[in-house]
Amino acid sequence: MNLIGDLERLFATSIYPLRVPIAIAFGVGLVGLLILARRRGWFASARRHPGRTMALLAGVLAIGLPLGWYLASPLFIRTELIEPSPVGVTGATTAAPSASVSPSGAAPLLTGTFQGADDFHFGEGTASIIETAPGRYTLRFEAFSVRNGPDLYVYLSPDSGGYADGALELGTLKATDGAVGYELPAGVDPTDFESAVVWCKQFAVLFAVAPLAAT
Repeated sequence: MNLIGDLERLFATSIYPLRVPIAIAFGVGLVGLLILARRRGWFASARRHPGRTMALLAGVLAIGLPLGWYLASPLFIRTELIEPSPVGVTGATTAAPSASVSPSGAAPLLTGTFQGADDFHFGEGTASIIETAPGRYTLRFEAFSVRNGPDLYVYLSPDSGGYADGALELGTLKATDGAVGYELPAGVDPTDFESAVVWCKQFAVLFAVAPLAAT
């Protein structure tokens, strides 16, 4: 599966930025291939052996369609979810005037802004860690949007640059757009982590990261 991840990273960093000239070149190449096939009689040969041709076509479609749908459907499938804002602890500490305040009215302990891993894997919105009860915390996404993909999970990472060893898995990505929350397990110290991450678990591909800093 790492091969697919490597191919996706190659596509995102090298091919996607050049998508327009590549699409033009592909179209020209496809026309040239059809002309070559006609001149060499490939179409006539296929008509002379319909059984063999249909068997080959069926095999290609049986493999290509499900795989293509799994990999490509997230490009145009979007989901949206707006969860209620968590109720934060407000009485213990008064936030500084410059500190941002969550929709719950409590100043988040840590906050950051999402950015995509590259031009293709876009990400936007904010990530905040809010104390909802003494010693209990929630990771909250607001005005959030990210490129969809297969097998996406949310992590807290000890590396501000993205996923790293020791990252804490919080669950599957609930939606590509909206405002959602993820409860941290009891006993977890949120200051041990430096970023919130959206990560393709199956193919080991970073989609978006929000470096976290104290408010």
